Amino acid sequence: MQLAFLGAAGTVTGSRFLLTGSSSKVLVDCGMFQGPRPVRHRNWDPFPVDPAEVDAVVLTHSHLDHCGYLPALVKQGFQGPVYCSPNTADLVPIILRDSARLQEEDTAYARRAGYSRHADPQPLYDSSDAETAIGLLLPREFGQGFALTQDFTCRLDPAGHILGSSTATITELLDAAPGARAVFSGDLGRGNHPLLRGPHPPQDADVVIMEGTYGNRDHADVDAEMEEMAQAITRAVEHGGTVVVPAFAVDRTEVLLVALKSLKDQHRIPDVPIFADSPMALAALDVYRTAITDQDPEITTATLAEGVRRLQLPELREAHSTQESKKLDAPGPKIIISASGMASGGRVTHHLKYFLPHPNNCVLLVGYQAVGTPGQQLRDGARSVRIHGEDIPVHAEVVDIEAFSVHADGDELLSWLSSAHSPPKSVYLVHAEESAALELATRIEGTLGIPAIVANDGMSVEVTGT
Repeated sequence: MQLAFLGAAGTVTGSRFLLTGSSSKVLVDCGMFQGPRPVRHRNWDPFPVDPAEVDAVVLTHSHLDHCGYLPALVKQGFQGPVYCSPNTADLVPIILRDSARLQEEDTAYARRAGYSRHADPQPLYDSSDAETAIGLLLPREFGQGFALTQDFTCRLDPAGHILGSSTATITELLDAAPGARAVFSGDLGRGNHPLLRGPHPPQDADVVIMEGTYGNRDHADVDAEMEEMAQAITRAVEHGGTVVVPAFAVDRTEVLLVALKSLKDQHRIPDVPIFADSPMALAALDVYRTAITDQDPEITTATLAEGVRRLQLPELREAHSTQESKKLDAPGPKIIISASGMASGGRVTHHLKYFLPHPNNCVLLVGYQAVGTPGQQLRDGARSVRIHGEDIPVHAEVVDIEAFSVHADGDELLSWLSSAHSPPKSVYLVHAEESAALELATRIEGTLGIPAIVANDGMSVEVTGT
């Protein structure tokens, strides 16, 4: 089978990998590119193959950089099934509907404000395209093989990254017998998620396509990071300030709520209102609560024993409407958790415009910040950031907290790869900046003796069986 890297190669986002067999094509992940303008503009490029020729899509999980391009693929002619885990099938509609709505709103705002370069800006896709894509979702249980096309079968296993996240094992069929086999890691969890069980070991395969987002780093000590977070919140609140937390709507909000509940119970932060300001995050929160209530096997034993109380804070207030969100842009001590996680769009951009210029406030960065995003600029000490066509001065305190990363670090990636019963013939590294991928490749070859290749965008390789 032929493997082509159509995204997330040389960059962290835009996960898209095409497998071509003797008579069919399968796309693993269908993500949007995020980050600086040149990277985002790739979403508008023609898809490298005719979408109508793609027979099926497999989604590893519901984050936008893995599923967000699906409505655009549909808009260009794709009509096949989209396979994913059951929880991913519950979360993807939330993501795609919100993405379409935000694009429609941002396009309308750009028209009104006149900051677009285009006379008549248009969204990449609209709500109708999103609904068509949602109608193609076909959930499949973990650990059970199923037919993708006449050329390929697939098996999904838990990846421990977010609820529903999967590794995908795809096997080529040659005259009804197994041929080459490829494992796609998707995004791998760390094994210490407060709500989810850790990733399963990879299936035996000829090739592994593995993420390397944190391939050149080891995550900081969680206890030390939690203390830094507690002190930052306390400083802002004691000065009458607001804490703004850009957070990915799916999973990061849930992890933050668990952490804030712990800090509150230990009396390490003051009693202030906590606002969850993202319709998408609130909808995803309901999916997590349902999974806990239903005793879903992805959920940790400790969380199942505690039940939904694990996510309950008396101080939590939900901002559903735009008007409720706008009311939060006022002085006073509070915590606002709002999407998007890299501050590159969504409601949090409006909060940052209001709160960044004031030194009493604080911005907590609690996730990966891709190069070129406002989040990365804030993390690296920018004196101003450009939001909605305006240069916003940065006087608020900015604190980068790594404790909430749900991506495996360098050691954890090596541990997952080495846990396979038999090592693969080769590994291709994706979802990483070049420096992270190169260092991880060196470690894989030096420690495990497995050839590791940093994938390039547009690369195409032949995968053969043993």
